[in-house]
Amino acid sequence: MRRSLSLLGAVLAISCAWAQTPQQSNYNANTRFEQLGPMLPTPNTFRTAAGAPGRDYFQNRADYDIKVELDDANRKIIGTEVVTYHNYSPDELRFIWLQLDQNLFAKGSTGSITRTGSINENGMSFGALQNLTSVRERSQQQASDKYGYTITAVKDAKSNQPLKYTINQTMMRIDLPTPLKPGQSYSFGVDWNYFVTEYYGRSGYEFFPKDGNSNYFIAHWFPRLCAYNDVNGWQNKQFLGQGEFTLIFGNYKVAITVPSDHVVGSTGECLNYKQVLSATQQKRMAQAANSKSPVVIVTQAEAEAAEKAKPADVKGKKTWVYKADNVRDFAFASSRKFIWDAMQTDVYGDGRKIWSMSFYSKEGNPLWGQYSTRVVEHTLKSYGNRTIKYPYPVAISCHATPGGGMEYPMISFNGGRPEADGTYSEQVKAGMIGVIIHEVGHNFFPMIVNSDERQWTWMDEGLNTFCQYLAEKEWDYNFPSRRGEPQYIVDYMKSDKSVLSPIMTSSDNVISLGPNAYAKPATALNILRETVMGRELFDYAFKEYARRWAFKSPEPADFFRTLEDASGVDLDWFWKGWFYGVEPVDQDLAEVEWFQIDSQDPTISKANARSDYERRMKTMSKMRDAENKGQTVVAQDSSMRDFYNSYDPYAVTDSDRKKYQDYLATLTEDERRALQENAGKNFYTISLKNKGGVPMPVIIRMEFEDGTDSIARFPAEIWRFNDVSIKKVIATSKKVKQWTLDPFQEIADIDSENNSFPRQSQPSRFQLFKQRQYAPQGQNPMQQQRRAGGQQAPAVQGSGRND
Repeated sequence: MRRSLSLLGAVLAISCAWAQTPQQSNYNANTRFEQLGPMLPTPNTFRTAAGAPGRDYFQNRADYDIKVELDDANRKIIGTEVVTYHNYSPDELRFIWLQLDQNLFAKGSTGSITRTGSINENGMSFGALQNLTSVRERSQQQASDKYGYTITAVKDAKSNQPLKYTINQTMMRIDLPTPLKPGQSYSFGVDWNYFVTEYYGRSGYEFFPKDGNSNYFIAHWFPRLCAYNDVNGWQNKQFLGQGEFTLIFGNYKVAITVPSDHVVGSTGECLNYKQVLSATQQKRMAQAANSKSPVVIVTQAEAEAAEKAKPADVKGKKTWVYKADNVRDFAFASSRKFIWDAMQTDVYGDGRKIWSMSFYSKEGNPLWGQYSTRVVEHTLKSYGNRTIKYPYPVAISCHATPGGGMEYPMISFNGGRPEADGTYSEQVKAGMIGVIIHEVGHNFFPMIVNSDERQWTWMDEGLNTFCQYLAEKEWDYNFPSRRGEPQYIVDYMKSDKSVLSPIMTSSDNVISLGPNAYAKPATALNILRETVMGRELFDYAFKEYARRWAFKSPEPADFFRTLEDASGVDLDWFWKGWFYGVEPVDQDLAEVEWFQIDSQDPTISKANARSDYERRMKTMSKMRDAENKGQTVVAQDSSMRDFYNSYDPYAVTDSDRKKYQDYLATLTEDERRALQENAGKNFYTISLKNKGGVPMPVIIRMEFEDGTDSIARFPAEIWRFNDVSIKKVIATSKKVKQWTLDPFQEIADIDSENNSFPRQSQPSRFQLFKQRQYAPQGQNPMQQQRRAGGQQAPAVQGSGRND
């Protein structure tokens, strides 16, 4: 309904369109928009209020010299290491802590016996079923003393004398013979062995019954130093399986002894390719060093010939020697089944070449030969442009089991496997490309920006998933990303609060790790970039965070503070809502009131009055009676007419004009100008409710009667005086026929049905059922086309079948 405004009312309305006055209600706006304050640690000389490392920032270091052997026949790792630990802290250390992550699989470990599930008369709960059936759970639930570390020696490196040590599940404390003072270093040795578990998502072996061989993906395989820092002291929180790894940087020299027919991919640069590769393979390496497309180093034919051997049949051994500087961890993969392709390219156009490589068995082709190495290179380029240039000499993608993935410095283990006939679905292809981007991208978070994964999963997974989303869009405009867009997180945000955890939850305590630590923070960063900050401010601040904390160990406050410091945008309200809380976003466009200025110009006012009258009279009865209006008594008998039958109450008279001129004479010059500028404008009072709790920017689309539209944007601070309900005045020159909140799905609003005015109905569940396009069951589209056309699937370049 249109309402009239006086000139004074119009001036007030224009003013209100730009300034929101506080409204008295029960609200929590001051709390939401106050600074984080005590929720963040107090800045100090280690970590500044700006989010940068302080003048006294320190991090300790550990250098490793390791010799390890893979016993293929017994699926066993036997190793010895000499570790040199550097104490750069201001503290004297009387003991040091090491991580024994393989003890997660030992009988009675906390990580295995605290997994829960149930069985009742109706069947088995998903949690219990998962515990019993999944590969990962089988490895952790095996009631056997076989798994876990056997430590055979801990000794002083110089004197070779035994050191006192204590093992507490996945942690080992070594008592030092003398306190390690600030600035001092200490070297010690550890000898160990363990049996390799089935691949459980992070490391292990995958067995192939058809040929009797295994692919090995060896990670968290050696006793590693815990982090000691200004925040936690020793980060010796037990490894329970979900919270990942908190590690420190160091230099590595690793000699890996494997069966002579195995191919090894590893963290670092290989120092002895001449000793472990054939002359032909060395020539292919030389070709790959100058190629812009992958060159096959070990062909599929060579791998198939090698896999005819059985582990017990191979007697010879080879030792591959690697060097890796300034890395926080070390992993490797080994198999006689591996195909290997590579290319060395100038990724950033700065003259420095980086190796992109892939290792995969024939079960991964044709997908892996066509895509993997190219995706590795693309990931380095995309992430490097948003953070820092990739500093290492190589990045490797290994094909490990059908799904999932895991990351380590310079090497990652990734899923994505076609059918046995070489066909695959689009979902499998996208999943493989996505997981390679994700796991290779982890080289930046947390392998370079070295966050505490044991405590904060989101600081690596969330940031990495966000960068993955951007890299996927740069790979293919139509890439079917699973995470990043706000609408993808809506179902999770709708969940009951009792089953939700804040993003700022310790890794091992997070419920629904994927949505919470991957999708929600990635979505939050996308909203910051697209809606709250804008791309330019966000990209600069995000890059500054990576620059400040490259090869250092940031905490959440360092990230929060850096983004604000480098952008000049106050984001404390955003961190509170998205990272510290579990409330959803639900904005309700409750009402829209329409006003126009009463200019007292009779030409306008009477025309509007005529329009209103004609609209009211356009009823069904009137439209039907119009056919017979000439048959009424008054129409047929002129004597029944008088003055009012010809009187037009909406015609402008001389008296009307004189009154209008008299009115104008009473106005000041400013008032006449305001009247002239706003005559004919429409003023709308928008009533908004924040039903979800999290304050967010308000984005409104106005669709006008002439078919055009316009977008009005208001920052989240519009809620700062009242976070429950607000009113906002919007002035337009055209009449609005439809109002829509969040028209581009920018803020993850969980209820789109209350986002329109007038309300628009949503498709019913039945209608959605009718509209849904079901994917064919049983065969993927490549198989269907092959069967329908009687032809083979298209040939794929780079499948690894030729030299």
